[in-house]
This record gives sequence, C-alpha cells and structure tokens, in this order.
Amino acid sequence: MPHDIVIVTEGELREAVGLDLTTVETIEAAFAALASGTVVMPPILSMAIEAANGEVDVKTAYIPGFDGFAIKVSPGFFDNPKLGLPSLNGLMILFSAKTGLVEALFLDNGYLTDIRTAAAGAVAAKHLAPARVTTAGVMGTGVQARLQMEAAHLVRPFERVLVWGRDGDKAAACAADIAARLGIEARAEAGPARLVAESQLVVTTTPAREPVLKAAWLHPGLHVTAMGSDQGEKNEIDPAALAAADLYVCDRVSQCEALGELRSAIAAGTWTGAPPPELGDVVAGKVGGRTGPDDVTICDLTGTGAQDTAIATLARRICAGRGAGTAMTV
Repeated sequence: MPHDIVIVTEGELREAVGLDLTTVETIEAAFAALASGTVVMPPILSMAIEAANGEVDVKTAYIPGFDGFAIKVSPGFFDNPKLGLPSLNGLMILFSAKTGLVEALFLDNGYLTDIRTAAAGAVAAKHLAPARVTTAGVMGTGVQARLQMEAAHLVRPFERVLVWGRDGDKAAACAADIAARLGIEARAEAGPARLVAESQLVVTTTPAREPVLKAAWLHPGLHVTAMGSDQGEKNEIDPAALAAADLYVCDRVSQCEALGELRSAIAAGTWTGAPPPELGDVVAGKVGGRTGPDDVTICDLTGTGAQDTAIATLARRICAGRGAGTAMTV
C-alpha cells in the first residue's frame, strides 16, 4: 500500500529546527528515557575506510513512547577538502515505531547532529554546573565551540566567554561570533590553564589526542563537559581528572569505555572503581548531581542514538506543522 515519505533538505531544517529550550528539553527527555532501562540502543556501528582516510558511523535507538525511531548515517572523509568537498555529511531516516515504514528522510548534512550535540551539553550544564555561572570557557574553535556556548547560555546565562584554540586567529574569530550571537563579552584566551581558572563552566570541543585540560587545573566550583572524544584514539581530559572530580558522569558508560574520556582513564589506570553513573540517571533523579557550589563535576559526552531519535522526532513534528519538506508517495 503506497504511503508518503517526507524529504527535508538541510536548508529547510535550518529554518525549522533551532537551538532553543524546546530542543534542550527534547534531548533531556531522551536522557531520562535512557535511565529507565527500556530504550533499545545497539552499539555504534563504526567502519573505517582507510584507503580514503574516511570513516562511517551509524547510530540508532528506539525510545518507548516516541512515535518514531531514527537511523543516522554519518560519513567523515577527511581528505575531501583537497577536492573542494566538505569533510562531513550525513542523513537521518525516521521510521514509524508502529509500522516500521519510512516516514521522513532528513538530508541534514550533520546539522541535526550539531544541534542535538549542543543540546546535550546544555542538559549537562543544567544538571551539573553551578547555579551561578559568570564565566564560561570553551576549548576549540569550530562549530561545536560556538553551539555549545549558545546552548549552555540557555540554562546558565553567563556574562562572559573565554575561547582557547591552538590557532589564535581562529579563537578570536570564534569569540567574535559568540559575542555577536549572545550579546555578551567574549574574547580569546591564550592560555588554557587561565581559561579554566577563570571559568565555572568549561566545554572541550577539540579532536585532541593528548589532554588539553589538566587535572591540576581543576578548582572548586568547576564543571567540565567533554564532548570531543568520540573515537578510540581521542583524549581531551587528563585521565587523572576523572577520579579527582567529586562527580564524573557519562552519557553512556559502554560508549565512554570504548570511545570517551573513560577509555583513557581506564587505560592509564587512574579509574579503577565501579562504573560511573550516567547523565540520564542524574536527569531522572536516580543519582544525585551537584551537591554544593564547590563541587567539581565532569560529564563525558560521546553522543547517543537516543539523541538522534529524539531530534529526528522533533524535526518531523516541527516540519509537519510548517509544511516543510517534499512529500513523495512510494
């Protein structure tokens, strides 16, 4: 029996789906669902294509109560700029959770992933950062550096942003963009240690393979969200920092053990205790979050299929309300 599939382009998605509190609450609900134990979320399928300096990741999850489930395909071919092509692209397919039929195809080129990743950072800040944040710091100068500060500002309206990157010009440009977007002071900071010392909230957004944030820099009242380590060879946070924090949480322990900062801490022998709690446990109230203004907290985000299903479901609802996309009968 024929049915309609809606095809939505990146441009249409950018007009329809933004980084706002509705998006943050949608991703927060996905984390809470993970804590229920009812979400079906298989391990990430990751395939390296070494001949082309590329990789492809596939994520998915079924969340009871959601009308659909998404499968996301994210290729990254890192020699593409030499050909005049972007390194990253991708798409999401939304299926009906009742019939399994394809409902929507989002040709987003990674836009929805960018938004849901930033929203996850906001969820972490909401539940783990100090109630009062005056200065936020971001390490990295790319798209996520900008989006993470925008998202965090929704839940902790800080007054100043410090930006560190290995390229000072890029750090300055990133700071200028953040200042213009948020209407607050933002400047480049040459020293990462000083950035951490002056901030109550720090987000790391780099592809670093050696720590860019040292355990010795942790100070009372600091929250760190690490979201750059999403492959086994990456490492942004000094492995000793995880055990030194008052509270360390993962988005998904099994993923962080393989891909996140937890992997590096286990390999270094600095994390020898029980598995840490997950962010969803904190969101759902199963585990306590920050207990006081002087706590040091760290959140390790590797990105989950539950987030993809949540953002795709939200995108479908918004696009349907706006009449966005092109319907195709198949």
